[in-house]
Amino acid sequence: MAIDATTPWEALTPLSFLERSGAVFADRTAFIDGASRLTYGELFDRVRRLAGALREQGIGPGDFVAVLAPNRHHLLEAHFGVPATGATVVPLNTRLATPELTYILEHCGARTLLVADELAERGVPAADDAAHDIEVVHLGGSRDTYEQLLAAARPWWQRPDDEGSLLAVNYTSGTTGRPKGVMYHHRGAYLQGMAMALHSRLSSDSTFLWTLPMFHCNGWCFPYAVTAVGATHVGLPRVDPAEIWRLIEEHDVSHLNAAPTVLIDLVRHPDARPRPEHRPIQVATGGAPPSPTLLEQLADLRIEVTHLYGLTETFGPSVICEEPPEWRDLPADQLARRKARQGVPNAVGGRIRVIAPEGTDVPADGQAMGEVALRGNTIMAGYLHDAEATRQAIPDGWFRTGDLGVMHPDGYVELRDRSKDIIVSGGENIASIEVEQAIASHPAVAEAAVVAGQHPRWGETPVAFVTLHADATVSAEDLIAHTKQRIASYKAPTRVEFRELPRTSTGKIQKYRLRELANDAE
Repeated sequence: MAIDATTPWEALTPLSFLERSGAVFADRTAFIDGASRLTYGELFDRVRRLAGALREQGIGPGDFVAVLAPNRHHLLEAHFGVPATGATVVPLNTRLATPELTYILEHCGARTLLVADELAERGVPAADDAAHDIEVVHLGGSRDTYEQLLAAARPWWQRPDDEGSLLAVNYTSGTTGRPKGVMYHHRGAYLQGMAMALHSRLSSDSTFLWTLPMFHCNGWCFPYAVTAVGATHVGLPRVDPAEIWRLIEEHDVSHLNAAPTVLIDLVRHPDARPRPEHRPIQVATGGAPPSPTLLEQLADLRIEVTHLYGLTETFGPSVICEEPPEWRDLPADQLARRKARQGVPNAVGGRIRVIAPEGTDVPADGQAMGEVALRGNTIMAGYLHDAEATRQAIPDGWFRTGDLGVMHPDGYVELRDRSKDIIVSGGENIASIEVEQAIASHPAVAEAAVVAGQHPRWGETPVAFVTLHADATVSAEDLIAHTKQRIASYKAPTRVEFRELPRTSTGKIQKYRLRELANDAE
């Protein structure tokens, strides 16, 4: 039998998680934001009022609402309230520069921008500079219009009829340097939220600290996972090790997600203390494999780490380093090597392959290298307004990640390399061409090439090799400052070397030689 019009079923949507928790856990604490607290009943009411306020502004299906906010309750509310109108939420990277924000607002055609008071200095000009009119709603501060809208709004709540409809768009630089809008559907976000709750062992007595940016891949769909089980969200506007340890102690935090960089800062901080045996912290990490040394240090603090792998295009973690009980008896060095693998598909992740250039699977011997390819329910619907980029990324029903790896005999994938032009710094992807273009905009620069240089804290940072025009002069410090005026500061090079660029016989820059130079100099 097939599902038809008489079958009593409903489309999958993460909105159902809040609807359920708003009733079942109405009096439980949903969000702790500094001194303020919201119960799930209150959160559900605020989300419905946000949806009602947006509807009164004419927002509905086909519209886009952007949000520029730190990890506070406003951003969580937008994750549910915007889709409840039928519109699409666009969480914005809080570290982007004004021109970058303007490009995204124009590209998606955002009709409304919700902007936090502390980010208004970049967010408001970004909206003003856009080629179309954008309604700006201020979150907090003296210009707060958000609370006024909620207070005056009539509640609205509507689930989608089509689980394949657009829920969110997350922008990622990719390999070209121009941001691409990754389209998330309700079905994928629902299933990914369920998978994250399962693998993280979340329950209604869990307390989740928002160390991971909620704008990043819709917070790996943890806004939905934490809400689904009725656990408590704890906001963290800015990553600070001292504040993290304070909140862990004050709120008995049981879960957090973070890049290895943040975990390194936590174990090194003087406030680091082992957690009680009955309340270890479950941590999911991605972006780079945690080192054996870091894993040992975290274990001493009773922080249990799960290694994940995914991309913006896969709703965040699509692959998990599942740890079977048999691994517990392995020597520490062998266990660390196993835990550094990317792993196997998560519970809803579909399938994973490692394929040769001709499209065939490489041998599962842990040696033969190929490109990692994925398919399943948590793969993007495509890139917004970019059919050609979508076709290139998914040429045959399999999403090409651009990462190179091996398949082990036990079915676990391990990355061995990544697309060479992408720099992963502190868990954030940086496209080298974007940095090169920012540097090259300086009048003294004739040409620039940017590669990844190893960094003890961030994993990788951009290193720039620059050729100047004849008779032109500029210091490395001035070039770095110039770059920071055009793109987000974290994308700027940490080192600039002035030299002629090595080339092939056909004139192409030999970036592999520049990588050697960048890392030999360390």
